[in-house]
Amino acid sequence: MNENNVLPSVLATGQLQSRVQRRGRYIAESMRHPGKMLPAIASQVISAFTEPGDLVVDPMCGIGTTLVEAVHLGRHAAGMEYEEDFAGLSAANVQHARSQGAAGYARVTCGDARNIATVLADLRGMAALVLTSPPYGVRTHGHVRCGSREGGGSVKKSNHRYSTDKGNLAHRPLPQLMEGFGQILAGCGELLRPGGVVAITVRPIRVGGRLVDLSGQVIDTAEAAGLVLTHRLAALLCGLRDGGLVNRASFFQMLEAWRGQEKGRPVYAAAHEDLLILSKRGGQG
Repeated sequence: MNENNVLPSVLATGQLQSRVQRRGRYIAESMRHPGKMLPAIASQVISAFTEPGDLVVDPMCGIGTTLVEAVHLGRHAAGMEYEEDFAGLSAANVQHARSQGAAGYARVTCGDARNIATVLADLRGMAALVLTSPPYGVRTHGHVRCGSREGGGSVKKSNHRYSTDKGNLAHRPLPQLMEGFGQILAGCGELLRPGGVVAITVRPIRVGGRLVDLSGQVIDTAEAAGLVLTHRLAALLCGLRDGGLVNRASFFQMLEAWRGQEKGRPVYAAAHEDLLILSKRGGQG
């Protein structure tokens, strides 16, 4: 870890809304991706674990948040994305960052990240940091618009489906999804340089109304892929104002919480995501 940028156990990464963090820094079309990493999380992790000129890899780069924040910080980056549409957005966002004066370079490859060690074979042993999130399934919360400010009328969803491609790992049941993620992490381990770090952001999820310990499953999956957990931090999705929390939960998260509370269950909307920091077993990249 960069001794000048030691991460706290709780990162204040939700001070600004996601759309505000992206405004002008990403092309407007990026907002339609339903499962984006907060730029503030990516930038803080990259600053803490890398130096200018280092290589950062994201095996499931989506619209390129990791890549954009890396090149703005003078790092170089490589990303893979299964969905051709989002891979194109990722490349466009990198180009936009370069046009704004970003000093780093990045490349985007469209493909299945389970093959990342083969596809990016020229980068083996070079990555200082792998930063990514697990696939959350084919559907995410997306965006919603109600018929009126008072909540009357129809509720219209948009950007809530990540993929319609049945070959996408996100279509698999959770056990198979974790198995595939393990293959991705094992491949990323081959790209790490000695002392390199893997950082994974994991949001709590509910399946059938039940809270799933996805972070625990990711840790088990990562350890089976040859990685060792060194830190478990919290990255806030909410803002901090005057000693209190500013809720930034989605409509669907709040609806899930309200429904649970009406049934007498202690259900609350998530205000953070776990940030898991791992290294390769034996300390070698």
